[in-house]
Amino acid sequence: MTTSTADRRGDDRLHVVVTGGAGFIGSNVSAAFLREGHRVTVFDSLARPGSERNLEWLQSMAPPGSLCFTRGDVRDTQAVRSVVGEADAHIVYHFAAQTAVTRSVVEPREDLDVNLCGTHNVLEAVRGSQARTPPMLFFTSTNKVYGALPHRRAAESDTRYRFCDPEIDARGIDESEPLDFHSPYGCSKGAADQYVHDYSRIYGLRTVVFRMSCIYGPRQFGNEDQGWVAHFMRAVAEDRPLMIYGNGKQVRDLLYIDDLVRAFRLAALRIERTAGNVYNIGGGPSQAISIWHELRPRLERLAGHSLAARFSTWRPGDQPIYVSDTCKAQRDFGWSPRVQIDDGLERLWAWARILADGARSNGHTPDLVLTQSDGLLTRAIQTGPTA
Repeated sequence: MTTSTADRRGDDRLHVVVTGGAGFIGSNVSAAFLREGHRVTVFDSLARPGSERNLEWLQSMAPPGSLCFTRGDVRDTQAVRSVVGEADAHIVYHFAAQTAVTRSVVEPREDLDVNLCGTHNVLEAVRGSQARTPPMLFFTSTNKVYGALPHRRAAESDTRYRFCDPEIDARGIDESEPLDFHSPYGCSKGAADQYVHDYSRIYGLRTVVFRMSCIYGPRQFGNEDQGWVAHFMRAVAEDRPLMIYGNGKQVRDLLYIDDLVRAFRLAALRIERTAGNVYNIGGGPSQAISIWHELRPRLERLAGHSLAARFSTWRPGDQPIYVSDTCKAQRDFGWSPRVQIDDGLERLWAWARILADGARSNGHTPDLVLTQSDGLLTRAIQTGPTA
């Protein structure tokens, strides 16, 4: 089903297609372009909890004629081709995915079909685009493509793990790290990651891969399997119990959603340099935190009371420590994180509190816009293919 008020006449606005555009990352990216007056097509199955609310939010803030929504599944080849292969699309952001390691273990074929076959559908649609210049394609991969990092020894302290190699501990994991898929999710995302990378080399498409660490922020309806920072925040705000898998000393680098949106946009502005590349994207060592023992005091400060959690066994492929080295992104398109952890957590807590208050008031939840456009992409990006 397609609903649209978008004007298809030619103009100088960008036309951006976002698969998974009603998800956490997709809705924030879509909103940034809508705020600048560009046209956005959201392609989403609305299967994930919270996606309907994100779509309603986008529809409420979109200028007239700027937003088109198509309900569809990336496994549907024809549906993807009809949306992604449009003649006037400038950029495609491919975010539609199965995102949970635990679900991939239970339903590995579904994980394969969505993450790998769905991505291949998008690639083929971009390659077969009717546009004079095929749109650039951005794909969200994951740090899970590096596996459990068994050759990177980690030492355990009272609150966290650290890399034993002082150089790696100081800067994090860079893109030269060997791939070591672990879990069906790691396999499907890793294989898709490599397909996107190779389609640039073989077919000359302008593709960019972001291997992302832990992204957090408003519009993230997280759960135990995925989006753990938002899940913890909402659970605390709604007085729900918390479960920690492993010992809670696992370390991840956090990146606030506004910084990720800015990275996508800066990489698009420098597409002549970024096309065909893979980038580790995360908060880096300065934004690294253990998932419970160092996050808990911050949550307690926000909530105003002490917190407790139950502990369960480690999950497959869980890395004791992963921290992104983002120097390549800094070098190629001038990006580095700006939002500090405490500031980002305060913003997310404000959104979580609004959701919790709404749930206590007969389900009516007023919305809160916490992300702002950086005003970076105000011209059409129609650079030709790389050689």
